[in-house]
Amino acid sequence: MSYLVLARKWRPKFFSEVSGQDHVVKALQNSLKQNKVHHAFLFAGTRGVGRTTIARLLAKALNCEQGIAKEPCGTCGSCQSIDAGTFMDLIEVDAASQTGIDNIRELLENSQYTPTSGNYKVYLIDEVHQLSKSAFNALLKTLEEPPPHMKFLLATTESEKIPITVLSRCLKFNLKKISEENITARMKNICDQESIKYEERAIELISTMADGSMRDGLSLLDQALAYEDYNLTTEQVSSMLGTIDNKYPLNILQAILSQDKQILIETLEAVDELYPDYNGLLDTMASLTQSVAFLQIIGSDQVVDNKGENQLLTTIADRYSPELIQLIYQIYV
Repeated sequence: MSYLVLARKWRPKFFSEVSGQDHVVKALQNSLKQNKVHHAFLFAGTRGVGRTTIARLLAKALNCEQGIAKEPCGTCGSCQSIDAGTFMDLIEVDAASQTGIDNIRELLENSQYTPTSGNYKVYLIDEVHQLSKSAFNALLKTLEEPPPHMKFLLATTESEKIPITVLSRCLKFNLKKISEENITARMKNICDQESIKYEERAIELISTMADGSMRDGLSLLDQALAYEDYNLTTEQVSSMLGTIDNKYPLNILQAILSQDKQILIETLEAVDELYPDYNGLLDTMASLTQSVAFLQIIGSDQVVDNKGENQLLTTIADRYSPELIQLIYQIYV
C-alpha cells in the first residue's frame, strides 16, 4: 500500500476539525442549520489555509444522506465518496490548467442536468482567478441565476484578479493565515495519533517555518520524520530547516551593542559552521530587537518569566537607549 502524506491523511473531515478559520466555519454552519445556503461562494486566502478543504466540507454537508445539517455525518455513501474523491455530483475544476472558454462552456452545458445521487450538483473551481476574460464572461449569467440544484464554490489565492462582476455574485470569505499555536496543536495531535515521539521545541520550529500554512507545516513534518527516522528532536529539525538556536543571534546582538569585536567574530564563525538560513537569522535578530523595544515600553518589571532569553532581553532593554535599539532594528529589516 502506498504511503499517504500527512497533509492528505489528516485533512479535516468535519468542520470541527478545521483550524484557525472559525469566522468562516461559523457562518457556513449557521447557513446550513437554517437551510439558507447561497448559490455561490468564494474562498480567498494564501496557500494551505483550508480553502478547498472547507469547500469540500460544504459539499459534504449539502449532499449528506442524513440531510442538510451543520456537520456532515461522515459515514453515509455520499460523505465517504466525497472524501475518496469519487462523488459524481462534486465536479472539481483546476482553473490553472483549464482557463479557456471551451472548458467553462462544457461545464455550464452539463450544469442543466440534475444531480446523479446527491441533493446538489457542486462545482468547485480552484484558482478561479486564472480563468480567461471570455471564460469569466461565460460564467457570469449562470453565477447570477443558477439552476436550483446547483452550487458554485470558487477558491483563489489572488482575489484581486477576479472581475468585480463575478465578486458581486458570490459570498466572499477571506481565510486567515493559521497561527503558530494552532499549527503546533494540530501537529502534536497528529504525532500523538501516529505514536511519534517528539520534542515540543521541534514542533514549534516547524510551526514557525510553516508561515501560517497548515499544509506547509504538515509537509515539513513529513520531511522531518523522514530526516530523523520518525523521531523528532530539536537539534535535527533545526539542522534540516537551517535554523539556529536563539543564543547565536542574541550573542551577535550583545556583541554589536557592546562593540565587542572578538565575541562578534567568534559567534559569526560558529554560526557559519552551521550553514544556516541567513535570511532567517536576520529575521530572528529583528524579532529579538523588537522584543527589546517592547520591553522598554512596558517596563522590564512587567516580565513574568525572568529567566534565560527573557533575562538577557531585559538586561539589554535596561542598558541601552530606545533610539539605539530602533536604529539596529531598522538596519535588520
